[in-house]
Amino acid sequence: MATLQAPTPPRRIVPGDVVAAFSEYLGEWTAAQITHLDPDHQLAGVLHLDWSGPEPTSVADLGEVAPLSRTRGSFTGQPAHCHYEWVLPRSYKVIGTLPLLHEQPPNSYAFGWGMGLDLTLERRRQQGDESQWSDPWAQDITGTELNDLLAGPADPDEETRRLTVRAVQSLDCARLVERYPALTGLTLIGPVTLSSASSLNELTSLKRLMLSDVFGMAEADCLLPRRAPALESLELVSVPAEYATAMKRVWRPEEPQGVYLRIAKPRKPEWLAENLNNPLRDWDGREQISAAIYKKALAQYKATRRAVLAVLASGHSADVLTPRLVELGEQFGEAFNELDERAGFIETVEREELYDALDAIITEAEAASGADLAWAGKGLTEGCESVRDW
Repeated sequence: MATLQAPTPPRRIVPGDVVAAFSEYLGEWTAAQITHLDPDHQLAGVLHLDWSGPEPTSVADLGEVAPLSRTRGSFTGQPAHCHYEWVLPRSYKVIGTLPLLHEQPPNSYAFGWGMGLDLTLERRRQQGDESQWSDPWAQDITGTELNDLLAGPADPDEETRRLTVRAVQSLDCARLVERYPALTGLTLIGPVTLSSASSLNELTSLKRLMLSDVFGMAEADCLLPRRAPALESLELVSVPAEYATAMKRVWRPEEPQGVYLRIAKPRKPEWLAENLNNPLRDWDGREQISAAIYKKALAQYKATRRAVLAVLASGHSADVLTPRLVELGEQFGEAFNELDERAGFIETVEREELYDALDAIITEAEAASGADLAWAGKGLTEGCESVRDW
């Protein structure tokens, strides 16, 4: 019986290898040693070295090297030794091998190799600079702040290299690229709907792209290897399935060249239709609404939506369907009676939002059928109104 071989890193590295990379933080090259590989979790133990200088061609160019020792906080006296994802980034190179400089595996974990950062911080400390360090090329911005910037006249920001955007409902990628043409890292945390997503191909220096709960993209918006030749890390979590499939297809072959690829929770059209325009989304995290109540409320809305759309798609006349819609409205109202009796969270605003949720279902059905379904909305609302206690 054949024995299954343990997986190996897509770009070959083995313990003892010394890798070098240019550090933007230092303005020169630095180096590290691979100490361990963990096939089960696909991690590499990386020991940072106390060295920087011109681009090395071999380990001989490093001279006598030693592990970088930390002198900060609880890590004082420990080597700068960490587990990273085991995909060696494409801009890194193996320059030779040395006997292991540290035998024990690391006990810390991080994402993104970030070589040169620890050395930068240690050198600042050695020079007596105890001030808190912040990445001079990074910016963390909210959607409101960003859209205010993008609404104004074009004023390219050539200094920002790493941008994280949170709390934005919609984003025009063409304007984003126009504003931040020099990005090497882009993180978008939604839910957010993109327009002109293919414009991200204009970010030719992009090394890292992370999208979470980001929608509006299709296959045609795919980031292409020939347009983003520096990309080293691609993370897609909760994005349209069509886009996720296309991105996986074009970027999977790039893994052996040093591209870390993670794609999770691809969202099919059915999921997007049910969740993307969720009319109760603002309840998530609202002060008087617990996570458990929000989950139950959302489940009830989804169940009502599915049932109403199925009824309206059956093709029967209004006279036949109205009693069933009234019944569904009653079930909706009774379900929220029970939730409100338990948690007492439905006030004037929430009551209006629940009726808006019913209206949203009818509006969706009208858009799909092209018919005037005001009679259906009336039946649904009357059923809810007849039983509600809130």
